[in-house]
Amino acid sequence: MEGARVQLKGWQQAAVAVGSALGALLNPRRADLIAALGETTGMPAFQRVLARMKNIPEGREVLLERPRVISARVAHAWDLPANTFGAAYAQFMGSRNFSPDDRPPVRFMDTDELAYVATRAREVHDFWHVLFGLPTNLMGESALKVVEFEQMLLPMCMLSVVGGTARFSKRQRSLFFNHYFPWAARAGVKCTDLMSLYYEKHLHENLDDVRRKWGIEPCPDLRAEF
Repeated sequence: MEGARVQLKGWQQAAVAVGSALGALLNPRRADLIAALGETTGMPAFQRVLARMKNIPEGREVLLERPRVISARVAHAWDLPANTFGAAYAQFMGSRNFSPDDRPPVRFMDTDELAYVATRAREVHDFWHVLFGLPTNLMGESALKVVEFEQMLLPMCMLSVVGGTARFSKRQRSLFFNHYFPWAARAGVKCTDLMSLYYEKHLHENLDDVRRKWGIEPCPDLRAEF
Protein backbone atom coordinates (compact mmCIF):
# COMPACT_ATOMS: atom_id res chain seq x y z
CA MET A 1 0.00 0.00 0.00
CA GLU A 2 0.97 3.65 -0.39
CA GLY A 3 3.22 5.05 2.33
CA ALA A 4 6.01 3.36 4.25
CA ARG A 5 4.84 0.67 6.65
CA VAL A 6 6.48 0.55 10.07
CA GLN A 7 7.02 -2.71 11.94
CA LEU A 8 6.50 -2.19 15.67
CA LYS A 9 7.44 -4.39 18.62
CA GLY A 10 4.83 -4.98 21.30
CA TRP A 11 5.95 -2.19 23.60
CA GLN A 12 6.33 0.22 20.69
CA GLN A 13 2.81 -0.58 19.52
CA ALA A 14 1.47 0.10 23.02
CA ALA A 15 3.39 3.37 23.21
CA VAL A 16 2.04 4.56 19.86
CA ALA A 17 -1.48 3.54 20.88
CA VAL A 18 -1.33 5.44 24.18
CA GLY A 19 0.27 8.50 22.62
CA SER A 20 -2.24 8.53 19.77
CA ALA A 21 -5.18 8.14 22.16
CA LEU A 22 -4.06 11.04 24.33
CA GLY A 23 -3.31 13.23 21.33
CA ALA A 24 -6.66 12.44 19.70
CA LEU A 25 -8.54 13.30 22.90
CA LEU A 26 -6.76 16.66 23.06
CA ASN A 27 -7.24 17.33 19.35
CA PRO A 28 -10.02 15.25 17.74
CA ARG A 29 -9.29 16.81 14.34
CA ARG A 30 -5.94 15.00 14.11
CA ALA A 31 -6.92 12.33 11.59
CA ASP A 32 -3.37 10.94 11.62
CA LEU A 33 -3.55 10.24 15.37
CA ILE A 34 -6.97 8.63 15.09
CA ALA A 35 -5.68 6.49 12.22
CA ALA A 36 -2.62 5.40 14.22
CA LEU A 37 -4.84 4.52 17.18
CA GLY A 38 -7.07 2.41 14.96
CA GLU A 39 -4.14 0.52 13.49
CA THR A 40 -2.21 -0.14 16.70
CA THR A 41 -5.27 -1.36 18.61
CA GLY A 42 -7.11 -3.00 15.74
CA MET A 43 -4.89 -5.80 14.37
CA PRO A 44 -7.08 -8.69 15.66
CA ALA A 45 -10.21 -6.95 14.36
CA PHE A 46 -8.70 -6.42 10.90
CA GLN A 47 -7.60 -10.06 10.84
CA ARG A 48 -11.20 -11.12 11.51
CA VAL A 49 -12.48 -8.79 8.79
CA LEU A 50 -9.94 -10.22 6.35
CA ALA A 51 -11.01 -13.78 7.12
CA ARG A 52 -14.66 -12.82 6.64
CA MET A 53 -13.98 -11.12 3.30
CA LYS A 54 -12.23 -14.26 2.05
CA ASN A 55 -15.41 -16.27 2.73
CA ILE A 56 -17.71 -13.98 0.71
CA PRO A 57 -17.50 -13.90 -3.12
CA GLU A 58 -17.75 -10.13 -3.43
CA GLY A 59 -15.27 -9.72 -0.57
CA ARG A 60 -12.82 -12.03 -2.32
CA GLU A 61 -13.20 -9.94 -5.47
CA VAL A 62 -12.37 -6.80 -3.50
CA LEU A 63 -9.28 -8.45 -2.03
CA LEU A 64 -8.17 -9.69 -5.45
CA GLU A 65 -8.61 -6.40 -7.31
CA ARG A 66 -7.88 -4.04 -4.39
CA PRO A 67 -9.95 -1.08 -5.63
CA ARG A 68 -9.11 2.31 -4.13
CA VAL A 69 -11.57 5.07 -3.30
CA ILE A 70 -9.52 7.88 -4.80
CA SER A 71 -10.42 10.71 -7.16
CA ALA A 72 -9.08 8.92 -10.22
CA ARG A 73 -11.41 5.96 -9.57
CA VAL A 74 -14.64 7.62 -8.41
CA ALA A 75 -14.71 10.89 -10.40
CA HIS A 76 -17.47 9.49 -12.63
CA ALA A 77 -19.84 9.58 -9.63
CA TRP A 78 -20.22 13.33 -10.21
CA ASP A 79 -21.83 12.60 -13.61
CA LEU A 80 -24.36 9.99 -12.44
CA PRO A 81 -28.15 10.61 -12.28
CA ALA A 82 -29.48 12.34 -9.18
CA ASN A 83 -31.19 9.30 -7.62
CA THR A 84 -28.09 7.08 -7.66
CA PHE A 85 -25.79 6.04 -4.86
CA GLY A 86 -22.89 7.63 -6.72
CA ALA A 87 -24.65 10.99 -7.11
CA ALA A 88 -25.50 11.00 -3.40
CA TYR A 89 -21.84 10.31 -2.63
CA ALA A 90 -20.72 13.11 -4.97
CA GLN A 91 -23.16 15.55 -3.34
CA PHE A 92 -22.00 14.50 0.14
CA MET A 93 -18.34 15.04 -0.75
CA GLY A 94 -18.84 18.21 -2.79
CA SER A 95 -21.06 19.97 -0.27
CA ARG A 96 -18.34 19.52 2.36
CA ASN A 97 -15.40 20.21 0.07
CA PHE A 98 -14.04 16.75 0.91
CA SER A 99 -11.60 14.88 -1.32
CA PRO A 100 -11.37 11.08 -1.40
CA ASP A 101 -7.58 11.54 -1.55
CA ASP A 102 -7.32 13.08 1.92
CA ARG A 103 -7.14 9.89 4.00
CA PRO A 104 -3.83 9.29 5.85
CA PRO A 105 -1.89 6.21 4.67
CA VAL A 106 -1.83 2.98 6.69
CA ARG A 107 1.53 2.54 8.43
CA PHE A 108 1.30 -0.05 11.20
CA MET A 109 -0.13 -3.24 9.66
CA ASP A 110 2.01 -6.40 9.51
CA THR A 111 1.19 -7.52 5.95
CA ASP A 112 0.17 -5.97 2.64
CA GLU A 113 -3.16 -7.79 2.84
CA LEU A 114 -3.98 -6.39 6.28
CA ALA A 115 -2.76 -2.95 5.19
CA TYR A 116 -5.24 -3.06 2.32
CA VAL A 117 -8.12 -4.08 4.62
CA ALA A 118 -7.29 -1.18 6.96
CA THR A 119 -7.03 1.18 3.98
CA ARG A 120 -10.34 -0.06 2.63
CA ALA A 121 -12.06 0.50 5.98
CA ARG A 122 -10.72 4.05 6.01
CA GLU A 123 -11.70 4.80 2.42
CA VAL A 124 -15.29 3.47 2.50
CA HIS A 125 -16.12 5.55 5.59
CA ASP A 126 -17.73 8.27 3.45
CA PHE A 127 -19.82 5.68 1.59
CA TRP A 128 -21.19 4.62 4.97
CA HIS A 129 -22.07 8.23 5.82
CA VAL A 130 -24.14 8.36 2.63
CA LEU A 131 -25.80 4.98 3.07
CA PHE A 132 -26.83 5.61 6.67
CA GLY A 133 -27.72 9.27 6.08
CA LEU A 134 -25.39 10.57 8.79
CA PRO A 135 -23.91 14.08 8.92
CA THR A 136 -20.26 14.75 9.63
CA ASN A 137 -20.80 16.65 12.87
CA LEU A 138 -19.78 15.13 16.20
CA MET A 139 -23.17 13.46 16.66
CA GLY A 140 -23.10 11.88 13.21
CA GLU A 141 -19.50 10.73 13.47
CA SER A 142 -20.11 9.20 16.91
CA ALA A 143 -23.17 7.35 15.63
CA LEU A 144 -21.24 6.02 12.65
CA LYS A 145 -18.48 4.81 14.96
CA VAL A 146 -21.09 2.66 16.72
CA VAL A 147 -22.10 1.17 13.34
CA GLU A 148 -18.42 0.59 12.53
CA PHE A 149 -17.86 -1.13 15.86
CA GLU A 150 -20.78 -3.48 15.26
CA GLN A 151 -19.35 -4.29 11.83
CA MET A 152 -15.64 -4.63 12.67
CA LEU A 153 -15.26 -4.69 16.49
CA LEU A 154 -12.47 -2.13 16.28
CA PRO A 155 -11.59 -0.85 19.79
CA MET A 156 -10.85 2.58 18.33
CA CYS A 157 -14.51 2.96 17.38
CA MET A 158 -15.71 2.69 20.97
CA LEU A 159 -12.84 4.88 22.18
CA SER A 160 -13.97 7.50 19.67
CA VAL A 161 -17.54 7.28 20.95
CA VAL A 162 -16.35 7.76 24.52
CA GLY A 163 -14.20 10.72 23.51
CA GLY A 164 -16.93 12.22 21.34
CA THR A 165 -19.74 11.97 23.86
CA ALA A 166 -17.53 13.50 26.54
CA ARG A 167 -17.69 16.72 24.52
CA PHE A 168 -21.49 16.67 24.17
CA SER A 169 -23.73 19.01 26.09
CA LYS A 170 -26.18 17.37 28.50
CA ARG A 171 -28.94 17.72 25.91
CA GLN A 172 -26.79 16.25 23.13
CA ARG A 173 -25.76 13.34 25.35
CA SER A 174 -29.40 12.55 26.10
CA LEU A 175 -30.25 12.66 22.39
CA PHE A 176 -27.32 10.43 21.49
CA PHE A 177 -27.84 7.71 24.09
CA ASN A 178 -31.64 7.68 23.89
CA HIS A 179 -31.92 7.70 20.11
CA TYR A 180 -28.76 7.61 18.00
CA PHE A 181 -26.88 4.95 19.96
CA PRO A 182 -29.74 2.37 19.96
CA TRP A 183 -30.40 3.03 16.27
CA ALA A 184 -26.71 2.68 15.35
CA ALA A 185 -26.26 -0.52 17.36
CA ARG A 186 -29.30 -2.04 15.64
CA ALA A 187 -28.41 -0.78 12.15
CA GLY A 188 -24.83 -2.03 12.39
CA VAL A 189 -25.98 -5.56 13.21
CA LYS A 190 -28.89 -5.93 10.78
CA CYS A 191 -27.12 -4.84 7.57
CA THR A 192 -24.89 -6.97 5.39
CA ASP A 193 -21.11 -7.28 5.86
CA LEU A 194 -20.19 -3.78 4.70
CA MET A 195 -16.49 -4.55 4.31
CA SER A 196 -17.26 -7.22 1.73
CA LEU A 197 -19.04 -4.88 -0.68
CA TYR A 198 -17.50 -3.72 -3.97
CA TYR A 199 -19.05 -0.26 -3.72
CA GLU A 200 -17.52 1.01 -6.93
CA LYS A 201 -19.64 -1.46 -8.93
CA HIS A 202 -22.87 -0.17 -7.37
CA LEU A 203 -22.45 3.59 -7.71
CA HIS A 204 -24.76 3.69 -10.74
CA GLU A 205 -27.61 1.97 -8.85
CA ASN A 206 -30.54 3.68 -7.17
CA LEU A 207 -29.66 4.72 -3.61
CA ASP A 208 -32.86 3.36 -2.08
CA ASP A 209 -32.38 0.07 -3.95
CA VAL A 210 -28.87 -0.50 -2.62
CA ARG A 211 -30.01 0.37 0.88
CA ARG A 212 -32.75 -2.26 0.68
CA LYS A 213 -30.45 -4.82 -0.92
CA TRP A 214 -27.83 -4.40 1.82
CA GLY A 215 -30.26 -4.13 4.73
CA ILE A 216 -29.33 -0.53 5.49
CA GLU A 217 -31.58 1.30 7.94
CA PRO A 218 -30.95 5.04 7.44
CA CYS A 219 -30.73 7.18 10.53
CA PRO A 220 -34.08 8.77 11.45
CA ASP A 221 -34.19 12.55 11.56
CA LEU A 222 -34.74 13.20 15.25
CA ARG A 223 -34.11 16.93 15.31
CA ALA A 224 -37.84 17.69 15.51
CA GLU A 225 -38.00 15.86 18.84
CA PHE A 226 -35.49 18.18 20.55
